[in-house]
Amino acid sequence: MRVRKKYWAENEMLTNSLIFENGAENKGRWKHIFANENPVFVEIGCGKGGFIVETARRNPNINFIGLEREKMVIVSGARQVREANENGEKIDNLIFVRFDATNLSEIFEQGEIGRIYLNFSDPWPRRKKWAKRRLTHRNFLESYKALLSGSKEIHMKTDNRILFEFSLNEFTAMGWGLKNISLDLHNSELAADNVVTEYEAKFSAKGMPIFRLEASFPNKPALAEYEKHTAKTQE
Repeated sequence: MRVRKKYWAENEMLTNSLIFENGAENKGRWKHIFANENPVFVEIGCGKGGFIVETARRNPNINFIGLEREKMVIVSGARQVREANENGEKIDNLIFVRFDATNLSEIFEQGEIGRIYLNFSDPWPRRKKWAKRRLTHRNFLESYKALLSGSKEIHMKTDNRILFEFSLNEFTAMGWGLKNISLDLHNSELAADNVVTEYEAKFSAKGMPIFRLEASFPNKPALAEYEKHTAKTQE
């Protein structure tokens, strides 16, 4: 997807203290950056920041990091938070890191992350060999496992059924447990607490179902919940 250039982006990158260009410098120091001991939750591919900004608002006792590689995209979320703070709102639990998340161990120590959000990640659908690029491929899941602490949670949403089914198989094959699975998020009981992303609003407006899951390691819940949902859809 082509990213439209913003005339104000360069200045925002230079002056907005919420944007970190070199995450490796702060590896192991993210709680120090936030100046507290609250858990650190990370969204990989935060886009314009709609999800991570609202989630940070709702959870002031959790630190959030939005990862995004595109400069013309990451500035949008950071600008939104800066302007909110300048207008009297207090969002001091969110920062943005410009980074390509193919190797998170470059910027995070083992056990430094409390939760990972994967919202509408690239499904890499065209070639079979591209499956390894999917952020829920088992190679990525192994790297996440080392970086996550506590209940080791990953929350995922997508509009792509192929990616969703692929992810279910990868999580279960690698020993992750699954819960709160939905094949149509906006028409489920999970919708009440859902924070909508920019892509999600667009896809949902077109009548497309949104798929969602929560994964944790090691495996406690089984795949029975997903099988129950699929059985209902096939009746």
